[in-house]
Amino acid sequence: MTDTTPLPATETRVSGTESVPPPAKPPAKSGGLLRSSMIYSALTLVSRFMGLARDLVVTARLGASQTIAADAYYTALTFPNLFRRIFAEGAFAAAFVPDYSKKLAAEGKEAADRFAADALASVAAATVLITVLCQLTMPWLMMVYSPGYMSDPAKFKLAVVLTQITMPYLPCVAIASLFAGVLTARGRFIIYGFYPTLLNVVMLALVLPQKDPTTAAYAASWGVVIAGVAQAALCWWGASKTGARIHPKHLKLTPEIMVLAKRMGPGVIASSATQINLVISAMLASQVAGMRVWLNVAERFYQLPLSLVGVAIGVALLPRLATALQNRDDDDAQGSMDQAIVFGLALSLPAAAALMAMPGYLIDGLFVRGAFTSADAANAAKLLFHYGWGVPAFVLIKILQPAFFARGDTKTPMRFSLVSVGVNIALGVILFHTIGFEGIALSTTIASWITVLQMVVRLRSTKTYSPSARAWGKVVRVSAATAGMGALLALASHFRPVLEGLVAQLGLHHGAKELTVLLVCAVGGAVYPALLFAFGGVTPAEFKASLRRRKGDKAAPSSDLL
Repeated sequence: MTDTTPLPATETRVSGTESVPPPAKPPAKSGGLLRSSMIYSALTLVSRFMGLARDLVVTARLGASQTIAADAYYTALTFPNLFRRIFAEGAFAAAFVPDYSKKLAAEGKEAADRFAADALASVAAATVLITVLCQLTMPWLMMVYSPGYMSDPAKFKLAVVLTQITMPYLPCVAIASLFAGVLTARGRFIIYGFYPTLLNVVMLALVLPQKDPTTAAYAASWGVVIAGVAQAALCWWGASKTGARIHPKHLKLTPEIMVLAKRMGPGVIASSATQINLVISAMLASQVAGMRVWLNVAERFYQLPLSLVGVAIGVALLPRLATALQNRDDDDAQGSMDQAIVFGLALSLPAAAALMAMPGYLIDGLFVRGAFTSADAANAAKLLFHYGWGVPAFVLIKILQPAFFARGDTKTPMRFSLVSVGVNIALGVILFHTIGFEGIALSTTIASWITVLQMVVRLRSTKTYSPSARAWGKVVRVSAATAGMGALLALASHFRPVLEGLVAQLGLHHGAKELTVLLVCAVGGAVYPALLFAFGGVTPAEFKASLRRRKGDKAAPSSDLL
């Protein structure tokens, strides 16, 4: 029988106090977290589909292993993407958002905005300095980051020039991240979720008209910078619409900014473990022609659930936990973590199952066209399979980190991340030279699961947080529903020729493989919720409750949801 009892708010308090029985009537506070996450996720989904469209066009124009432009461009794209994830989704948000949220709650809007103005001046100055230094030293940085390119002078030179073009995106995205943090602290998620879409729109507009691979690479690189300026402007406008008045006049290293910088130091490592691992992977990948492109294509698929689920829930969870701890509301903190983990796994486990069940089906069906060949798709699929079973780990890291960050602890996750990076380096080198390039993805996934294990053990041993028995039961049911859906998709992948033949018989000879992939994904997307509800992983009542505002939340018109 399906259990329809809602997930309780608490069984073991998250603050580290002794176990206490849950309140007779759990507070109706859980809806806000998932509602905020789903607003962000819906907009991120739009951005990711636009990103998929962008990559389909870029790979068709640039190819992979057959041209030097593809590897050079994706190398140039790695630098701003790395910093975007560190600043927009990691260390800066982890340090800035809790401090801004606490000031907003304790000292009011003016004090919080003064703090944000000082932080804006500091982060802008720091990122401009980094950008200039990187541009001046790019040939030497490229020798370290892409040693494999040195055997091809033309590819090496093109990678250097394109990366110098894209580097100014860093200060733009840092400024956008600060204003986006202000928006999340004020409970506004629409612009936060929408602004990454600008990058995809601008790049599509510039790359589509191009025919030559090298010209297309230059157009895409300039598009990154143009989009960065637009993103910063949009986030500034959104923050000002919420009433934030952030106008830095000059660089001022106040004691508060020094504390922020000190906390960001370990946070850069803690929040960026996955990204650091990917950089290490890219260094090894430079030795294989086309592998930077294969990695990017695989990344396009596994980053979708990471952004939609892990980052989305983490973005909403961090200010929620910070406020709950400020108000000493242990029940809300425990309930938020329980709900975040259950819903996070309910969405990431089926994504992992799909990526493992049909990696070649997905990549070949969508990407093989133009200069991107079937051989490129087969190699990218090998990477995607191993990244697939790492998806739940990537998501859990984003969900568990706020339990540390909300308490001002960035050092503990930093230590765990250092262990993860060490494991990834050692395994990456060993596996790359033993089983081949797919060992890069395998080592990244193993290292990420080790990080999750360390976090879980630490939170449990310090009695900071431990999932309730109810939450564990939900996870088991979610896993059962995932197994059912995964088996169905694996079966569809096995009978791919038959399915494509049936679609072709309907007169859809052109685009039969693309349509078949989309239909299989649609069927899997329809079957999984049915299995999830049938097993009781998430009940319809819980799903509806997640869409409601928290009790006491101010009902805002749509214009206030910026």
